[in-house]
Amino acid sequence: MTPKITFEEHFMAPGFEKHSEAFLKLIPKAQAERLMQRLNDFDGERLELMDKGGIVRTVLSLTGPGAQGEPADTAVEAAQRANDFLAEKVGARPDRLSGFATLPMHDPEAAVAELQRTVNDLGFLGCLVNGHTHGTYYDAPEYDVFWAELERMGVPFYLHPTNAYATPYVLEWMPVLHGATWGWGVETGSHALRLLFAGVFDRFPGVKIVLGHMGEALPFLRWRYDSRFGAYPMGVELALPPSQYFTRNIVITTSGVCSHPSLMGAIGEMGAEGVMFSVDYPYEDTAAAVEFIESAPLDEATRRLVCHDAAAALLGLPLLDQAG
Repeated sequence: MTPKITFEEHFMAPGFEKHSEAFLKLIPKAQAERLMQRLNDFDGERLELMDKGGIVRTVLSLTGPGAQGEPADTAVEAAQRANDFLAEKVGARPDRLSGFATLPMHDPEAAVAELQRTVNDLGFLGCLVNGHTHGTYYDAPEYDVFWAELERMGVPFYLHPTNAYATPYVLEWMPVLHGATWGWGVETGSHALRLLFAGVFDRFPGVKIVLGHMGEALPFLRWRYDSRFGAYPMGVELALPPSQYFTRNIVITTSGVCSHPSLMGAIGEMGAEGVMFSVDYPYEDTAAAVEFIESAPLDEATRRLVCHDAAAALLGLPLLDQAG
């Protein structure tokens, strides 16, 4: 079985349960209880599923909305508390677990300070941020200080879905489309495109953004971005065609999309080095995700790259021949 690294894998920190209450009310009680049990598990079933699936390392991140759900006056303390909690859990199994920081993006300088603390002092491998912060997107000029430090530190920024700040009119009265089925992908993909077209990747060419769920469908429209931006630039100037920022600055994971045609299309658009395996545990099924990637029509070198080596390079982890 091919060794794997996964890095859209979630946990719950004490005090953040309140953010999940509205979502949990939408699903059957038994399912909600099972989900919370898995979010709170670090060294039981989680590790058992990793062992069965050949997952040699999992990078954990606070389940959404994380620090983005906090008001500005509590965000810094809440993020620090969650990150310290994760560091304690990772410290108990450093051979198998790593961490992504949750960040108080309400204040770019505070986000920089917490990124530095978690990477330098706690050994985290980057950060996962749950979308906008109360309607603020990170293409705004005041966030340049954050992108500059992220680039300097050489760690990735996982842009994870969240609810839209305001529900688009086309989705009104259709709540089934608001969340993971459709709305989250639209919200998150649009945020990533804001970063691209605002020139963040021109100003900070070393920044790496990770998008889950097969890139929130963005890779499949690379050609159209070039075509229509070329026809209607709307006053925006970029150093490269939009498609060229994919893989260079935007990489993706397979989390939550176990489709061989989608995988092959994404690799065709981005190259195998830009497409990495993940599960989205516990919201998706580890066994199903493992079966999907193990049965994908890939040669073994490409499968190793997608499952392990591309992620190892991105996260600064040992390469396959050193991973055991």
